[in-house]
Amino acid sequence: MTDSPRGTGGEPLPGDAHRLRRGALGLIDIAAATMANIGPAMSFFFGFAFLAVTAGVASPLTILVAGIAVALLGNTLAQFCRALPSTGGFITYVGRTFGPTSAVTTALVAVSGYIIAMSSIIAISGGFLSIAVQRYFHVTVPWGVLTVVLTGLAVLVMTRGVAVSTKLAGFFFAFEMLVLVVISVTVIVQHAGHLSLTPFEPSRIHGGFAGLAAGFPLAVYLFIGWENSAALAEETDDPRRNVPRAVFSSIAVMVVSYLLFAYATVTGFGYDVGRLGQADIPFVSVAEGTVGVLACCAYLAGLTSTLGALIAGVNAQARLLFNSGREGLLPRWIGRVHPTRRTPVNATLVFVAISLVVIGGWALGHVLGGSTGHLDAVTFFSESGTMGTIPVLVVYLFTNLALPVYYRRHRPQEFSVLRHGVLPLVGAAVIVVPLYYLAKSGQDAPYNWFPWASLALVLLSLLYARVLVRRDPGIADRIGSLLADDGPVPIPVAEPAIRNSTVPQGETT
Repeated sequence: MTDSPRGTGGEPLPGDAHRLRRGALGLIDIAAATMANIGPAMSFFFGFAFLAVTAGVASPLTILVAGIAVALLGNTLAQFCRALPSTGGFITYVGRTFGPTSAVTTALVAVSGYIIAMSSIIAISGGFLSIAVQRYFHVTVPWGVLTVVLTGLAVLVMTRGVAVSTKLAGFFFAFEMLVLVVISVTVIVQHAGHLSLTPFEPSRIHGGFAGLAAGFPLAVYLFIGWENSAALAEETDDPRRNVPRAVFSSIAVMVVSYLLFAYATVTGFGYDVGRLGQADIPFVSVAEGTVGVLACCAYLAGLTSTLGALIAGVNAQARLLFNSGREGLLPRWIGRVHPTRRTPVNATLVFVAISLVVIGGWALGHVLGGSTGHLDAVTFFSESGTMGTIPVLVVYLFTNLALPVYYRRHRPQEFSVLRHGVLPLVGAAVIVVPLYYLAKSGQDAPYNWFPWASLALVLLSLLYARVLVRRDPGIADRIGSLLADDGPVPIPVAEPAIRNSTVPQGETT
């Protein structure tokens, strides 16, 4: 039984070979995949100490503000998905609004940002396992070796089918959440006699509004991956309805969860931010002081979190790469699917391979620079995560700006001043805050050159886009030509290389 439409004679309709497996995932599947991509244990373990030191004891309040900001972004994605449910996600939204040059530019900027950011998760999967093995077995295994092994196993799972890999990521997420919630509640109960609302008092934010703004990018980073479900639209039942539900439910669950984890952590340290900031992994330190030997479960939760985020993240973000190849924004062979499993094998392999090259290049740079003392996965996680976040935030910004333009231009009868005007513009303004703090001068190396690298990426992507669109004007018709719940649309098979190309006779775009 096939998952795509058939002609009257039973033959596959044109474009059928370009399709992913539709209807393979339900609402719970894509919501679980989204939260697994966020990786609450991984993100909180390695991000909260920096946030607490920056924002102060009221860092949970910063998380709450970041959650509201991410919900504004969620509105933009939800509104676009109701109109354009596409595996291309942000690329399709921006491209259908501002034209083909913006689509190609967005494809390169978004995919590059996601690859760099995902390389941090790939690295920390092996890094965290190395830390756990050293902690409990006193054996040192190079984190690079473990990273390659775990990544290889994850790719094997992902290429087997989206349902298999998504359910596995969901299982990992369920385990980490169970462990984190149990430990957090235990900590709070044991400190019941000393609880207070200090972490939620605005006056306790270090430096006032400036401290809130400085900690805001770190808090937003905890939610990166919230957009995962949009890239799974083509493989989801009723995507126009289920993707928005998955987005908002995932954000809500993560906000509540992070507030619980943050409150338990600052409580476990007696509201002493200085001492909290000195701990390698504050939540694990609290767990060891509260549940004793059962703290090993926190290490397991961290490991399953990194693996779940790796699988869910690559699954979703490689599909952006896949769709860009399928529509001709990038080389066509990237947009091919496995003939029986309907998985984007080529895009997945390319995505992971480039991520590993990024990790290897970073390590080689440290070796050649003589700074091997910082050659650890945690340092790379922080650096590559920050670098990858900047171009992703730029894409968020332009997607927010695109929403009111798209609805006014293409769906004026549905335009809502609040949903399609006010909220996305507020969301765009909110994104400027973390962008400013990530790009401001005076930061330590290598963070001080990340903004310039991101600017160079945008300019080079724009240059490539202008050349490609001039050589292949048919790109304009291919952007968003395959929506998740539509019948397949024929796509030109000509390779959109940097040369003149035409649509074959008898085919339409």
